[in-house]
Amino acid sequence: MTPDRIFITEHARSRALKPEAIRVVVTLPTFRRPDHLITTLDSLQAQGLGPDTAVVIMDNDAEGLEGAMAAADWLETSSVKGIVIVAHQRGNCHAYNAGWETALAEFPKLTHIAVIDDDEIAGPGWLSGLLTTARKTGADLVGGPQIPVFADKSLNGWRRHPVFTPHYTVTGPVPILYSSGNVLISRSVLDMMPRPYLDPAFNFIGGGDSDFYRRAKARGFGFGWSADAAVMETLPSRRAEFSWLNARSLRNGAISSILEKRQRPGIPGRVRTIVKSLALLAAAPWRGLRLGVQTGSAVIGLYHIQVALGRLMEEFGMVNEQYRNPESN
Repeated sequence: MTPDRIFITEHARSRALKPEAIRVVVTLPTFRRPDHLITTLDSLQAQGLGPDTAVVIMDNDAEGLEGAMAAADWLETSSVKGIVIVAHQRGNCHAYNAGWETALAEFPKLTHIAVIDDDEIAGPGWLSGLLTTARKTGADLVGGPQIPVFADKSLNGWRRHPVFTPHYTVTGPVPILYSSGNVLISRSVLDMMPRPYLDPAFNFIGGGDSDFYRRAKARGFGFGWSADAAVMETLPSRRAEFSWLNARSLRNGAISSILEKRQRPGIPGRVRTIVKSLALLAAAPWRGLRLGVQTGSAVIGLYHIQVALGRLMEEFGMVNEQYRNPESN
């Protein structure tokens, strides 16, 4: 991973913002979802955030700026204070990096950064839940559930699919995290980890967060899970279609292969990854049969086969960039 210069401009900030008073910053990346962005911001305001908490909204659409304009208007009347920036380089890793860099630069007494996405709604006590778990467990990074909620409620049965299922169910220490859509990160992690935090190589395939967590774990940082600190993720109907589920499952397999080879570089690491992929493919039909019976869905039962195939396809450079066209994601 090579250093990456981040191109950031400030769009707006709260007039009463007092940077020296801020300890916790909620970073919120957005891309062409101005209406849901306001819903997300309203859910943050409903948390009853104190004067030591601010938001940083990162609009990754430098041409349209719909999110930046909507967020600026929202800050004008909100009790929550914050800054709206534009992350000019396209890609979710660029957006996250821009928000984290801004938080560190603007707020000298910062202790934690939290992350929520613009298609999510914070549940009651979301931020306090993350902070409480961090304090009780001593974890440097704390995640929480992202509960899928389809806009068409008749599709909510698809929430049983592994691409939507939270990795943990019980509050406490965990081995590692996988998603940045609901997470709290301590200042010590950001001070020690090399920049850019999320590798832009993952901008359009996803997995930059998993790569970041693996590198943080290698440096000795600990992880926790806050089962009560949930966010509700609003899902469009297309995410229940076979084409989307298949693409996401194949992509998950490709990302796991990429991360394993990064962890064990060179020919021995590649051979080990291929052998593991073949073993997973051999076991996939039986695992898939069990999953299909458990969920009552043959489509869901295909998941393990799709992941194994995705790992093998990655060996030939076939990786689906699901985030390249966000409108169809």
